[in-house]
Amino acid sequence: MKCKFLGSFFLLFSLSGKGADCRDNETIWGVLGHGVTLNIPNFQMTDDIDEVRWVRRGTLVAEFKRKKPPFLISETYEVLANGSLKIKKPMMRNDSDTYNVMVYDTNGMTRLEKDLDVRILERVSKPVIHWECPNTTLTCAVLQGTDFELKLYQGETLLNSLPQKNMSYQWTNLSAPFKCEAINAVSKESKTEVVNCPEKGLSLYVTVGVGAGGLLLVLLVALFIFCICKRRKRNRRRKDEELEIKASRTSTVERGPKPHSTPAAAAQNPVALQAPPPPGHHLQTPGHRPLPPSHRTREHQQKKRPPPSGTQIHQQKGPPLPRPRVQPKPPCGSGDGVSLPPPN
Repeated sequence: MKCKFLGSFFLLFSLSGKGADCRDNETIWGVLGHGVTLNIPNFQMTDDIDEVRWVRRGTLVAEFKRKKPPFLISETYEVLANGSLKIKKPMMRNDSDTYNVMVYDTNGMTRLEKDLDVRILERVSKPVIHWECPNTTLTCAVLQGTDFELKLYQGETLLNSLPQKNMSYQWTNLSAPFKCEAINAVSKESKTEVVNCPEKGLSLYVTVGVGAGGLLLVLLVALFIFCICKRRKRNRRRKDEELEIKASRTSTVERGPKPHSTPAAAAQNPVALQAPPPPGHHLQTPGHRPLPPSHRTREHQQKKRPPPSGTQIHQQKGPPLPRPRVQPKPPCGSGDGVSLPPPN
């Protein structure tokens, strides 16, 4: 009996020891592009703690030992006074890993042993809200972030919650503003919008007004273009007329100036201003009969004979010259065909 009792006691002790050795993993979240500090959960540094060891994938990366300088595998790590491990480099996505921490007392006994899972997340960006009034649809979207949850509120009421980058909702009323919230383990962002949509009747009036305004604008532009074209055509016609006038003036100058008759000459010789008679036509002066040939011959000779000037009279010397005898004029009843003898 005593042996059975002792065997059962040792069995229970061993089972309790194995159960105490079981440990749960703790998750520590890090921000992409920033350093991270691994704090030991449920631990406080006391005087009886002698050593703290940090191991990654079976390799000792840092060690704290009382009365000795700390051991660091590289300058990337640092052991703080409370035993925490600080990773100073900017964390990348592939830096997510598991770290094991072990704490020993001055007697060499294990006081604590934990596995810490380090997970690197990207911070979420500010959500974007846009809506469509004809479809009464609102959309909430987030452009950046990892492992986040998207939540949509109207007032204080949660409408929907989804672990995705965008979410749509069809509203039934606009009694309260909408709020879109994106949250993950390392960040939280939100945005609130008041949705205003015009009623259908108003939108119809607006559409008609916009159409009428556009038509009026098109008409004004067409009228403006017509006026410009008309003005250009008028200017072109005026330029053509000026060119024709200049060309006619140039041709007149090249031909030369025509002699101008003075008013005195025109008054002395009115016959010269009249047009020449056609061939075979005899010019007659109205109211006078033509003179007989003898009279015409005499008049012609008298016209040809220049009158004596005073200079010629003074130049003559000696006795005066005899004057020619004047023949008596024939009577008017004589025939027109009778010619007079020429004077001696």
